[in-house]
Amino acid sequence: MKICVLSRVAPEAIERLAQAGDVRVWTEPGPIPRDRLVAWIADADAVMTMLTDRVDRDLLKHAGRLKIAANMAVGYDNLDVEAATEAGVMVTNTPDVLTEATAELAWALMLAVMRNVVGAREAMLRGEWTHWSPDGFLGTELHGKTLGIVGFGRIGRAVARRAEAFGMRVIALGRQAPYQPPYVDRATFLREADVVSLHVPLSPATRGMVDRAWLAAMRPGSYLINTARGGIVDETALLEALDGHLGGAGLDVFAVEPVGGDHPLVRHPKVVATPHIGSATRETRRAMALRAADNILAALAGRRPPDLLNPVVWERRAARRHDA
Repeated sequence: MKICVLSRVAPEAIERLAQAGDVRVWTEPGPIPRDRLVAWIADADAVMTMLTDRVDRDLLKHAGRLKIAANMAVGYDNLDVEAATEAGVMVTNTPDVLTEATAELAWALMLAVMRNVVGAREAMLRGEWTHWSPDGFLGTELHGKTLGIVGFGRIGRAVARRAEAFGMRVIALGRQAPYQPPYVDRATFLREADVVSLHVPLSPATRGMVDRAWLAAMRPGSYLINTARGGIVDETALLEALDGHLGGAGLDVFAVEPVGGDHPLVRHPKVVATPHIGSATRETRRAMALRAADNILAALAGRRPPDLLNPVVWERRAARRHDA
């Protein structure tokens, strides 16, 4: 078996994969170039992809032996699942293992932007802290505020659990009536949330969901936190809202990544920005690599991968084995 790993990952994951076949690892800085990926995928039985690796219909044309594409991420908008299903390639992700790390970062961004942590530190570095003042470096208290969660799944619930410690009320955006606590309808959600935290996957339904109308309906002085995917937010509309009624934004993701220090959202005084580090803890990145490796090992051993996203491929394979 030939296994491709498209970035440096935890050594334990590579060792685990080496028990099943020959492992080729992309160790150069940055994502693997497209032409190299095409060459590598031609005789690969399995590939461990990163969120920067696009597996689309064109690439799959070159993948004659590929059985599984195991994405080392919970999101999988970089993978064309429909095309993979047509090509008979199983697709997996790594849910659960990055829940707590991402929830922690959402709170880090929330605290940093609402309490003006970055702005106050930068003022210190510039030598502007010359005396204590009642109106110096003012931020907004979290206590007593309402936290609105968009996407009340694993990560959204982990964010919500932490709200009690800060004395915050939690509401969640409901999809349809009747709404049960903490779910509310969209109009109520945007009217009452002091902080909106996004935890939905990027899909055709959510791309650009946070648009000009959404932002205009958020209450004056409220905050937007995004640790999900940048494409969920209309960045031009967000800039306009930040120049207007929004209190600020904490952003770990952007529509096109990576971004530099000259990006208008990164430079905006009301924004705390980080370079897509939601899962960037040693513990979580190791767990993600091992989870992706286990999905690959299951597929190569003829077992159903635990995090299979397109089960129809497995069902077809099982039916063929039964017929044989």
